Amino acid sequence: MTVWKTSMRNFLAHKGRMALSAVAVLLSVAFVCGTLVFTDTMNTTFDKLFAATSADVTVSPRAARADDVPENGRPEALPASVVAEVGGVDGVEKAEGAVSSMAVTVVDSDNKNLGSETGAPTIAGNWTDNDLRSMEITSGHAPRGPTEVMIDADTAEKHHLSLGDEVRTIAVTGDIRAKITGIASFTVTNPGAAVVYLDTATAQEKLLGAPGVFTHISVTAEAGVADTRLKKNVSAALGDSGAYKVQTQDEAAAANKDSMGSFLDVLKYAMLGFAGIAFLVGIFLIVNTFSMLVAQRTREIGLMRAIGSSRKQVNRSVLVEAVLLGIVGSALGVGAGIGLAVGLMKMMGAVGMELSTGDLTIAWTTPVTGLALGIVVTVLAAYIPARRAGKVSPMAALRDAGTPADAKSGWVRAGLGLVLTGAGAAGLWATTQADKATEGSLYLGLGVVLTLIGFIVIGPLLAGAVVRVLGAVVLRLFGPVGRLAERNALRNPRRTGATGAALMIGLALVACLSVVGSSMVASATDELDKSVGTDFIVQSDTGQLIVPQAADAIEKVPGIEHVTNYRMLAAKLTNPDGSTADEHVTAADPTYPQDLRRETTAGDLSKAYGADSMSVGSDYAALHGIEVGDELTVAFKAGGTAGLKVAAITSDDTNVDRGAMYINVTTAERYVTADRMPKNMIMFASAEDGKEKEAYAALKSSLAAYPQYKVQNQADFKQDLKDQVGQLLNIVYGLLALAIIVAVLGVVNTLALSVVERTREIGLMRAIGLSRRQLRRMIRLESVVIALFGALLGLGLGMGWGTSAQKLLALEGLGVLEIPWPTILTVFVASAFVGLFAALIPAFRAGRMNVLNAIATDG
Repeated sequence: MTVWKTSMRNFLAHKGRMALSAVAVLLSVAFVCGTLVFTDTMNTTFDKLFAATSADVTVSPRAARADDVPENGRPEALPASVVAEVGGVDGVEKAEGAVSSMAVTVVDSDNKNLGSETGAPTIAGNWTDNDLRSMEITSGHAPRGPTEVMIDADTAEKHHLSLGDEVRTIAVTGDIRAKITGIASFTVTNPGAAVVYLDTATAQEKLLGAPGVFTHISVTAEAGVADTRLKKNVSAALGDSGAYKVQTQDEAAAANKDSMGSFLDVLKYAMLGFAGIAFLVGIFLIVNTFSMLVAQRTREIGLMRAIGSSRKQVNRSVLVEAVLLGIVGSALGVGAGIGLAVGLMKMMGAVGMELSTGDLTIAWTTPVTGLALGIVVTVLAAYIPARRAGKVSPMAALRDAGTPADAKSGWVRAGLGLVLTGAGAAGLWATTQADKATEGSLYLGLGVVLTLIGFIVIGPLLAGAVVRVLGAVVLRLFGPVGRLAERNALRNPRRTGATGAALMIGLALVACLSVVGSSMVASATDELDKSVGTDFIVQSDTGQLIVPQAADAIEKVPGIEHVTNYRMLAAKLTNPDGSTADEHVTAADPTYPQDLRRETTAGDLSKAYGADSMSVGSDYAALHGIEVGDELTVAFKAGGTAGLKVAAITSDDTNVDRGAMYINVTTAERYVTADRMPKNMIMFASAEDGKEKEAYAALKSSLAAYPQYKVQNQADFKQDLKDQVGQLLNIVYGLLALAIIVAVLGVVNTLALSVVERTREIGLMRAIGLSRRQLRRMIRLESVVIALFGALLGLGLGMGWGTSAQKLLALEGLGVLEIPWPTILTVFVASAFVGLFAALIPAFRAGRMNVLNAIATDG
């Protein structure tokens, strides 16, 4: 009970000093709990949606996939006769033929794409009774003919559409112009998909290219018939041909969910990774807080020991304070995490992915995980200061507050830090020498972890050297005040090292990712300059295939010298060594070698575009012992089987079209029928000499009616690549901002406690003539030098990581190293402002001290 009372008294007595540490715990726990609630809510939303949209039993073609956009733009289909056959099965109340396609784009009368900008699909199909499971018509009526269409209410609201407005559905078979005659609202949460309904005949003809076919059959069970029993009956009726896939509601929902699962997992673990970084940074803040509190209470602890308190009791007293801090910070963090999840949902709604707070999912494991993590991390961080408190002797009560550093432990720490840093540096060097990316990634991971730990351990030793250099460059400009700030930063190298290390971690990751991102852009740009010869590239950002009417418009553009088709065909290859492999073969026009220059290691690439000829990549050729002149058996998934002669082997020492196998489009057309031929993924066009500007404008004009496609010249393509990498880095920087905020709190806490520790000293300096302005400046400069110390270590370490990581990218064809000096210098300078900001409150409080009271303080 005595330990508990002592801990509570100390905790409440220093509640102001504990507040910033509690904020660090709060933020870290909030990020973890917010991530878990957000991803669980997304899972709940999709589970409800897929369960609501799935029939009791669904019958579909065996080759159909829930997340598959068909290569030819037409989903796999089954004949209408199967609907009648399934309808007569025992236990079936109703069997409905349904049409659904994601290979569409829907635009309004101004040619504005009505699809989601978040990656959610645009779905077109026919309206059936099964749709009433998840939707209800809230305005107008379902489409009754080819000139009528119904859209979902979310899309109508977002794009200000109403009954009577015209929309155009773009599919591979042509454009479907129709007026809106109905609006249907989701009765479950729609995460952002745009849904368009056509009448059944139009959907069959325009989306599937033939009457009397459906993409799937929705089967409703009679009352009392279980889904599993119904599936068994339907499967028996359809026989064992293997042509159809029969799924219960749960199985269909699970298949749909699997298509989303990988995305949600990546999102969840990426965010948890950043939460872990914030926890790591928070550890330094907590360690610093308790270390300084223990140092300031040395006399008090010594008196406790003198009157009979044991080491274990003192140790437990500090750990109980840590538990209290962990409980308070974690409990607040759990609540803040739920708020963060709601905020993320609102933010996703602003960009088009609708998530209802009604689906907010808080599993019992979430608060338990948050509380456990927060408390455990806090106690672990306080363990070393607690042990140090337990070692305070009763004689310490006779000395001034503060204990001298253990010189022996300092040398041991420095030696251990040097060993770890050296081992980490060796790992990074081994990364640069690796011949395989898999091998190099192991060395890189080891090098990053060891150098990070090494820099943390060796921080106090580095603080002494680096702060002196920074002091000579920065602080000496401010005269005596600057020298005082330097000495204050050097007074306790261990504290300065720990404070700087917190900032170092976040900035090291920023620097590393900046180097990697800049190197990727520079490498890709260099590769494009060397290999891309075409003037213009046409493709869709959302992965939509190029419909024939858009391809025809490109072909007719004036001023274009040639247009190149580019199609991907799935095929099974049988190699000369007897092995087989599932690969994609690229069918292109003979002009493609002009559009993309590929180096060959054997043979002549132009001959690969001859009849029944092909090329293979050098890696594939080496793996299977293929040489020029060998014949491969190519069984096209969408057609027949061909024996193709290898006319060229292309080098895979590239990042563009690496591993591609080329054949002529005309060769593909001999084995794949027109209705099964894949559509263009991308198209290339080159202008006639001197007509580049005119052709560029004409090409854009010709595709104005198809907003899903982007026309780019080489400069546009490079800028787009740079923007994509930049957007990704900005997201990462935003997530890292949490760790940097926690690090800034660490600087604030260190300075605040340092000011308390130096109360008498500050009073004496004020008494002998130091003005309030000079005092505040001294504390601000101390904060700036600590922040610059952390930034210097972090940026240097991060550039080392990034440089090593780039060597791995070089093995994948990204061979240009580029250090983004403007970014590095901006971050370094910004760190000085971070230091100034962190010192505002501690400097203000120091300046307000009463001189006589400060001098009289029992230090």
